[in-house]
Amino acid sequence: MVSFARNIGQFSDGINKNDYNIAVSSYVEQENTTVEVDILKLNAHIAEIVIKQNKLRTAIDEIVADLEGGE
Repeated sequence: MVSFARNIGQFSDGINKNDYNIAVSSYVEQENTTVEVDILKLNAHIAEIVIKQNKLRTAIDEIVADLEGGE
């Protein structure tokens, strides 16, 4: 029983120092879930996507021009 009372004293001191804020986030650190990204690979992948997008945009523009010309 004595050790429980001693632990309660430690906990209450911590709560007191934290302006009696008992939110879990005040006492538990969030897990770091960040992922390392290779920026060079990411930029290369984005460049590929942009090239494909431009080709598709050109193809769509040609189809629309054909449809508009066929009216």
